[in-house]
Amino acid sequence: MALTSKTALAQARACIRIEMEALEATADGLDAGFVDVVRSIESTVAAQGKLIFSGVGKSAHIAQKLCGTFNSTGVSSCFLDATQALHGDLGLVDEGDLALLLSNSGQSEEIIRLVPCLKRFGVRVVAFTSNPDSELTRAADACLLYRVPREACPLKLAPTASTTAALALGDAVAMVLLESRGLTRDDFARYHPAGNLGRVLLLRVRDIMRTGDRLPVAVETITVQDAILSMTKAKSGSIALVHPKSGRLTGILTDGDFRRGALNAGPTFLTQPVAGFMTRSPKTIQDTALGVDALRLFEAHKIDDLIVVNRQGKPVGLVDGQDLPKLKIV
Repeated sequence: MALTSKTALAQARACIRIEMEALEATADGLDAGFVDVVRSIESTVAAQGKLIFSGVGKSAHIAQKLCGTFNSTGVSSCFLDATQALHGDLGLVDEGDLALLLSNSGQSEEIIRLVPCLKRFGVRVVAFTSNPDSELTRAADACLLYRVPREACPLKLAPTASTTAALALGDAVAMVLLESRGLTRDDFARYHPAGNLGRVLLLRVRDIMRTGDRLPVAVETITVQDAILSMTKAKSGSIALVHPKSGRLTGILTDGDFRRGALNAGPTFLTQPVAGFMTRSPKTIQDTALGVDALRLFEAHKIDDLIVVNRQGKPVGLVDGQDLPKLKIV
């Protein structure tokens, strides 16, 4: 039977909506059991134990992805093949670890056989399932339950909504734990040193700021004309203005400040002190801050330039908003 575009789109939308039903049902069904599992993981991490994820079939793929998610947030995790575990791989298990065993039905033979083996090592077991009455749930110490009103597969065979719900629930645990542990961008960056994500997260303001001839700085007593000449020479849309004695930043003159001043100050505008037209107490950032923190300031305050200062409040660099796309941090 030929598949028309209309039919294909209708079936695709139906599939997605069925999976959304599972996500909504899972979110609505969260209860104290979810909190207990999060606290168990917190205790395991505090005791320097690790998380052990296991599953068979499609649940194994979800378990492996969640293992990666927790590792990326600093929670030591590993994947244990349920079959290989019974043939020697239990050597990676230590007392005090916490096992999260994924099985949609809660009746997977390999997973159920794994439970007593883990408990012999002093490992607490969390049943990660959609079946609260399953054999796995009864054998486990705690339960992480997701809810699946129906699968999206028209044959009712392929795991679809169930795998989506399991993945989302695992991600929810990881994100709640991330916030409760107070993980920072610096922490996250340490676990992602490679690739574009690592480059973006590890980039510091000092790595992207303009310095030297590209950083126009002058005392606030100079004229507007001299300030504009300095900006033009540096090919910059702003100039950092400092106190004549301390060298601390007192303001910034931008292209916008210049245009507004030219409209309102009259014919002597260019010969007047720049201090009368500069923006005082501009937004600043330290050179040790992360590049993404600079991006957040640009987005929050709708500015074009950001002065970089050291701990003494003296300008040491300039981040131009036009440079950010080139650095691929936006």
